[in-house]
This record gives sequence, C-alpha cells and structure tokens, in this order.
Amino acid sequence: MIKAFNTRFLLPTKDLRFLSLLHAIYENPASSQKSIGQATYLSSSMVNNYIRYFTEEGLVTVSGSTNRTKSYHVTEAGYDILTSSLLDYSAEIVQLYTSVKKEIVHILNGFYDEGIRNILLYGAAETAEIVYSAAKEAKLVVTGIVDNDKEKYKKPFNGFTIKSSDELGESEFDAIIIASFGKQEEIYQDIIKITGGKVLIKRLYDL
Repeated sequence: MIKAFNTRFLLPTKDLRFLSLLHAIYENPASSQKSIGQATYLSSSMVNNYIRYFTEEGLVTVSGSTNRTKSYHVTEAGYDILTSSLLDYSAEIVQLYTSVKKEIVHILNGFYDEGIRNILLYGAAETAEIVYSAAKEAKLVVTGIVDNDKEKYKKPFNGFTIKSSDELGESEFDAIIIASFGKQEEIYQDIIKITGGKVLIKRLYDL
C-alpha cells in the first residue's frame, strides 16, 4: 500500500494522493471509502472526490447500490496509468535513496580521514542498510551490528547475526556508528552507560 503520509519535508502532492488512492482501489476493490481513506491517510470527502473523478475519467468503475455492497474496480485505462505512475514513483524513491546514501558516504569518509577503519553498527533498521552500503564506498569495514530491540536478536543482517547491546565487547572495532536518524542522543547515552564511555561513538550528524 502506498500511503500519502505527511512528513516535515516531504508533503504529499496531488500526484501522490492520486497514485495512493488508485493503488488502494486496485489492491482492495471491496473496500469502503472510509477504509480507503484510513489506509491512505486521506479524509473521506477527499476519497469521495477522487473516486468521482476516477469514474468520470474512466479509470474506475463502481458496482453495487449501497455502501455495504459497493465495490470499485480499476479499468484497463486506470491500470495503465497506475503502472506508469508506480514506475515514476519508484524512480523518485531511488533518487532520494541515492541522495541520502551520498550524504552518508560523505560523513563516513570524514570518519575514515580521522583514522577509523573498522566500525560496529548500532541499530538494525532501514537506516543501517544504507549505512552498511555506504560504508563499502567509504572503505570502512563493518565488523558487526547490535540492536537493543530483543525481537531483532539473532536475526540475519547482510551476513551478520544481530547481537544485543550487551554483546558490544564481542566485536573488534575502532568506533561504534549509531546507524539511526532517530533517537541518536538516547542511543548515545545507552552506549555510554554500557561501555563506561571507553569506546569511540560516532553519530550520523557528526559532520
């Protein structure tokens, strides 16, 4: 499901709302307008307006006479627009990923210039995937990854097994990289508490 969620810097455009709603209808034809709105974070009135537009343009057909029996179906013309929009959307997401990765490579290159060579990643979420990939370009060697989320313990991560924060001492590294954009200060203090401040800790905003 493509969600037209609100963020501070990436506000949903009309094109994103269009894609989000058309995709939601395609995935779940029997959904009510209310459930479509909940799935896409859009108001019921906005969903109603878009569906009216979709039907007028021949992108969606409506069957059923009551709210309980109504279902919405993407037409062939709607499907063509949906697939084209998905390709454009995906291309923009890749561009954003590339931009973020480039910035992280720049940060990690700075760490390399400081003499850091082997790093331990703290945090096993999506950001860590980008940091792991960026580390290769920055010629840094990832020696392991830890996370304080017990549900992630012992799960695989790019050839490593995710360890608990209590296992920090089992890996060799020059520095711990906080591989997260959120709660960096909280994670920093947790590492200080665990290690007694005896290890080098780097954050992604340590430019």
